[in-house]
Amino acid sequence: MFTQDYLLQHLYVKGEVSNCKYHSSGHIYFTLKDVKGTISCVMFAGNRAGLSFRISEGQQVIVGGTVDVYERDGKYQLYAKEIMLDGSGLLYEKFEQLKRELLELGMFSQEYKRPIPKYINTLGVVTAATGAAVRDIIQVASRRNPYIQIILYPAIVQGDAAAASIVNGIHALEAMGVDVMIVGRGGGSIEDLWAFNEREVAQAVFDCTVPVISAVGHETDTTIIDYVADMRAPTPSAAAELAVTDMRDILSGLALTAQRLQQGMEQRIRDNRQKLAQKKLRLQLVSPGARIREQKMYALSLEEQLHNRMRGLLQDKRHRMAIYVERMKGLSPLEKLNSGFSYVADEEEKNIRSISQVREGQVLTIHMKDGTARTKVLSTEKARGFRGDKPGER
Repeated sequence: MFTQDYLLQHLYVKGEVSNCKYHSSGHIYFTLKDVKGTISCVMFAGNRAGLSFRISEGQQVIVGGTVDVYERDGKYQLYAKEIMLDGSGLLYEKFEQLKRELLELGMFSQEYKRPIPKYINTLGVVTAATGAAVRDIIQVASRRNPYIQIILYPAIVQGDAAAASIVNGIHALEAMGVDVMIVGRGGGSIEDLWAFNEREVAQAVFDCTVPVISAVGHETDTTIIDYVADMRAPTPSAAAELAVTDMRDILSGLALTAQRLQQGMEQRIRDNRQKLAQKKLRLQLVSPGARIREQKMYALSLEEQLHNRMRGLLQDKRHRMAIYVERMKGLSPLEKLNSGFSYVADEEEKNIRSISQVREGQVLTIHMKDGTARTKVLSTEKARGFRGDKPGER
């Protein structure tokens, strides 16, 4: 029944987006609702090519597609083939479409941007005759340069006649030969600023031979002429600052230049004096007395090197002698006695090293670090399991 109903195959439904999910497969699942009810929607990945924005919660949209039954769940849903923003969203979509077209035409290219002159005599302003924007521009420009001439074209900046009025203002100020032109207005909604998103206004800004600074709305507002203009200012006040050089900066620049000139002359004098001193020093260095002093210094240097070499050799010899002394100490019997060992000798002062050299009743001498002791062997006993005897010893 659904597939046979022509109306259900070609319809548009308007509502608010909720429960929007982007699936990894590329499909988009969401719910469309209004005060009366809801309907499940899905847009397959193959239909997303014409979608110019990202769907998010709370958007008011118009969805075009077909209604059919999802057999697994047994419920009907809307299969979206196109999705458009409703109301202000529709204006945003028109904005993005015109932006893409002008971008493809090259009207945003940097090579077409003219530089803003640093010093100007006349400033043209296309904006409403009343309002905060024109007051801010006049106040800032006059403060920065009291001698600047400001020419205002009182344009209509909102409504159906706004686009044509802005275009006429651009052409009029261009014909008057102003040095720089500011085109803009104060902040507002996208509907209030829409005149600056019209194609004819963008074309007039692009074709203008005078450098144009766009100053529409607040810093967060962006219009088509912001991309076409030679420079974008976040606010009208900022546009005046960009267009008019501050006289205080000019005067301070002149003072800085004079200071640099004076410093440069002083530096030149110091350099010449230093060169003169260097030449004087060179003359002194090539004199006979200077050469004699140089040879004396060289002889003293050689003498010092000789002393250093001799001290080095003596130190090396002392170091080696200290090593040999330490080695001799390691082999000295007295050092062994001082370490707690004792030395046992027989009547002939031969060192007793084995039990086999001792017999009962034998008198032995024990040498210790602080004296000697004579002792008599009462008995001998050989250690069990000891195999250190030489062949023939018992």
